[in-house]
Amino acid sequence: MKEKRLDRKQRFSLTLLFSAVVFIILLVAISLAALAVGLLFHFKVIGGGYDSIKISDIIIFMALISAILGIAITFLAVKFPLRPINTLINKMNALAAGNYNTRLEYKGVIDAIPGFNELTESFNKLAGELDSTEMLRSDFINNFSHEFKTPIVSISGLARLLKNAELTDEEKKQYIDAIDEEATRLSSMATNVLSLTKVESQAILSSVSSYNISEQLRSCLLLLESKWSKKNIELQIELEEYQIEANEELLKQVFINLIDNAVKFSPRCATVAIDITDTEDEITVSVSNTGSEIPPDKIDKIFGKFYQAEESHSGEGNGVGLAIVKRIVELHKGSVAVKSGNGLTVFSVRLPKKQSV
Repeated sequence: MKEKRLDRKQRFSLTLLFSAVVFIILLVAISLAALAVGLLFHFKVIGGGYDSIKISDIIIFMALISAILGIAITFLAVKFPLRPINTLINKMNALAAGNYNTRLEYKGVIDAIPGFNELTESFNKLAGELDSTEMLRSDFINNFSHEFKTPIVSISGLARLLKNAELTDEEKKQYIDAIDEEATRLSSMATNVLSLTKVESQAILSSVSSYNISEQLRSCLLLLESKWSKKNIELQIELEEYQIEANEELLKQVFINLIDNAVKFSPRCATVAIDITDTEDEITVSVSNTGSEIPPDKIDKIFGKFYQAEESHSGEGNGVGLAIVKRIVELHKGSVAVKSGNGLTVFSVRLPKKQSV
């Protein structure tokens, strides 16, 4: 509330500044016009009385002088006192042209005016956001191209090897299995990218229903049974029954991604645990696993597109899953956090029990 009042005061001061400039222009124009007429009378250029020239003629003459002087003074005002506006326009044109490194900076007296301070901060924040968005877009395209190219190159190379007539049946089977694995990986990657694109473009949460989130978590575990049983993972799951209002399909993606990551980054015979806690208004689902930790300097980056904290696992995913998780949770007006240390990594998803209309 205080920030809003401060913003209003700063903008009001900016309005007063421009109003004062306009008032001064008018005052100077009228004063100079009156002075010009007075001088004409003083030097008897327009006669010694009101008989030679009518009062109406004098008024018209003053109006013309005022207009001419007003135009001249306005031109000077735009050229000098209103120069900051020209600077702003030039900077905006630079942004529109794609120069996202441009920044607005006023010096001298202008810099001390609160309204211009807010204008400078807002403009520079906008330019910074555009610059960051452009960098993310470039990184996304580069990483996307690299991630898609890798399995395609593998499939192409293996297909060429299969043309060798001297291969044994066992070698052919190995190559075909490898091609199948890379094709599945490519398909999964495309599906994840399409899912991310869909949720990123979604502004409003739709298809909200009330359902049992505990049952949903058990279902996700069953879908991933082949993965955790293959690594002989021990599951710790003792869930009470909880109801939530949410988009069931979207949250299913969240929990599958988190459980899949927990299994993927766990060593053999490790432990994966799922826990639910609740308050009056919120539910928190925690998915934890023992094993490798996430380095502190990478905690803030793991929710970025195509980012992978451990390159050794890059063949098992494409770094899109957590970006999907974060966006879906945000659509539900919730939050996701991660803690990693002492051989334990915990992802916590906090969600409102009910979605406000």
